[in-house]
Amino acid sequence: MTPAIDAHVRLDTHPTHPSAVQAVLTGTQARVASMALEAAGWSAAATGVLVLARIDHEEPYWAADAAQHLIAEGITVEITPRLQEAIDEEWTWPNYPMPRCTRSEIREVSNQAQKIHDDIRNGHLLIHAHAHDGHTTVAVGTYLHRGGKSIYLHGEDHLRQVADTFDSPAEALVAFEKVHAAEMRPGPAPLTDTERAAIAARSVFDVTTAKSEPSRPEPEAVPVYLADAGDHDALLDSFLDAHGEFEKWRTWSDETTHAIHESQTLRIEHVHETPAHETAWTVAAYETPVSDRMWHLTATGATPAPVLQNLLNHLADGDGWDTVIGVPVGERTVTTATQPLTEAGWKHTLTGHGIRWTSPDGQAGVRFDPLTAQALPNPATWTIWAGPDPDRPTWAITASPHTPSSLLADLSEALAHETGTRQPQSGREHKPRLAASASAAPAVTTSRPVRRSR
Repeated sequence: MTPAIDAHVRLDTHPTHPSAVQAVLTGTQARVASMALEAAGWSAAATGVLVLARIDHEEPYWAADAAQHLIAEGITVEITPRLQEAIDEEWTWPNYPMPRCTRSEIREVSNQAQKIHDDIRNGHLLIHAHAHDGHTTVAVGTYLHRGGKSIYLHGEDHLRQVADTFDSPAEALVAFEKVHAAEMRPGPAPLTDTERAAIAARSVFDVTTAKSEPSRPEPEAVPVYLADAGDHDALLDSFLDAHGEFEKWRTWSDETTHAIHESQTLRIEHVHETPAHETAWTVAAYETPVSDRMWHLTATGATPAPVLQNLLNHLADGDGWDTVIGVPVGERTVTTATQPLTEAGWKHTLTGHGIRWTSPDGQAGVRFDPLTAQALPNPATWTIWAGPDPDRPTWAITASPHTPSSLLADLSEALAHETGTRQPQSGREHKPRLAASASAAPAVTTSRPVRRSR
């Protein structure tokens, strides 16, 4: 006999979404039930509350299936009468395009579409491009796991299917572009109404409680490398609003936003709500839309907003994206990139890692590692940081060997001369300390036409 688990799950219809289901968990071992539901595709919406919101409107059926599995594990499950009514309801899709399918077969087709949707939403399936073929949305993407299989997708919501597979992302992109060149757009298609409704259903329980807070002291002026990170999301939104040549798209989990230049040779990726020391921004430039990247740059979540603003402004100017690859990074490049630091009196030293420039107050630096500049694949040859040292930074920017020297010079100029603001931390006295002034898109290999399903 299965031992009882001290967990109670109450399944009910969602308060706002017509087909979604909510689960309220109680008991000392409620976490056991929560883990089982999350593994089955449920999303945590609040403490002790999970939501099942699908794009095939089959939530009641799958809620009943989840209930059976929970009961088999020794967990107490309660199904409200209104949810039971929805479970027992017999319904069919109007004008379903596969009329010969039984109800069970229709549900299986929809569940496969749901799995594709979840793989995209959870970041397992990267969509390279999409288009409209005159009837529905088509897309091409690559699984980041499963051996990196690339697929061609046809349809939307519960009708999306895998219509073809490819041996590589390059083969998939070339075949897709051959058929849909005129309508082809980077990244996934805009969310459908059904997808937006599912997202809303999962977030309806995200209630914040307003609390009165003591008044905060006025921010202080500091060197730009000591400034607060600010609102990175608002910074990107403002950049996109001001620069229509960049097209915005988001992953289906809403965790990442991409901004792709109309030439499709420059890509900016921003991961939302990233911890301070983890990579929040990635910039990559390509010679052509389907070539290997020429250079890339990353920035962590605590990077000050003024530094990121300087970076985005340089990218918007469109000057200096191209760079000479395949040749060593020479002394002229290094000198150009760091001249503003030298002129501002930053200390110049040789270390075991290469060359380091340190700010007069010792709280920021730039490092060039000549050994990594010759290595393949291109690692972090340039490191810009604030904090005790580059191995324990408060924030850091890393750049590959062939990152344009003009971009690095702009960042150096900002570090040497610009200021920002920082909110004083409670219990500590801060005095302004101003510095002295003085992926990858794959390479094309072959092509073949896209084969579509019915």
